[in-house]
Amino acid sequence: MYTIGQVAKFLGVSRDTLKFYEEKKLVKPKQNMENGYRKYNHFDIYDITTVNFYREVDIEIKKIQELRKSKSIEGIKSLLEEKEQEVLEEIQYKKLLLKKLQTVKEDCEKVKQFLGEYIVKEMKPLEIKGEIEHFTAFDEYETLKKNAENLKKAVTLTSLRRVISFNEEGIIDDKFFVVRKVEDVDKEIEGEIRSHPKCIYTVIEDGRWSTGGKSIDHNVEASLRKVAKDKGYELLGLVYINQLLTTYEDGLERVFLEIYAPIK
Repeated sequence: MYTIGQVAKFLGVSRDTLKFYEEKKLVKPKQNMENGYRKYNHFDIYDITTVNFYREVDIEIKKIQELRKSKSIEGIKSLLEEKEQEVLEEIQYKKLLLKKLQTVKEDCEKVKQFLGEYIVKEMKPLEIKGEIEHFTAFDEYETLKKNAENLKKAVTLTSLRRVISFNEEGIIDDKFFVVRKVEDVDKEIEGEIRSHPKCIYTVIEDGRWSTGGKSIDHNVEASLRKVAKDKGYELLGLVYINQLLTTYEDGLERVFLEIYAPIK
């Protein structure tokens, strides 16, 4: 017979873990009624190593409790197949999460490199998945939840593109589209595709910390017109605006926006 301390040392598990197994009736050591000390025999130790075996492949305690009552080889195989499917789904999720993290890191670099700078850059294809009236049209966010490729299925604004149409007199249309970046050419595409081989590209800062909550549309329009004139570009009357990143300063948001203005 062995004490809980000896068994913990033998098997490399904590006393708390052994007590937890006992609480869940996965092991039933004899207990001295006078001093309350537990005594484990070799059958108890074997039970613990069996529980450890199934925990090693991440089988839940509840499933192990069911297994302790009765489980055929086919039942065990089915249990493992169920866990295998969970792991495959988790791997897929982790791959998507890794890609998302890398994209956000790239967006941080864009802010550092292009904030206030103007270059000519291609706007890669976007598929239009839906449209809402404005980013403050909260009652229309169901469209965002349904069409945006968000890992947690919660609403974010990174799948929105604000598309402004303008002429020499100013803004003539202002829309908010839910979009998907077209990366897999073989994937079935249902919506309209927008792409432009040449755009004036820049990153600007918006948000209450830098603007006091005032609109910067006029300043952005004036800057784009000036750059186009100075460089000899002809604007096509469109501006695509994408939210790259948000951070905070003194409790006020700093919003960094990516700007594509198609040119001839």
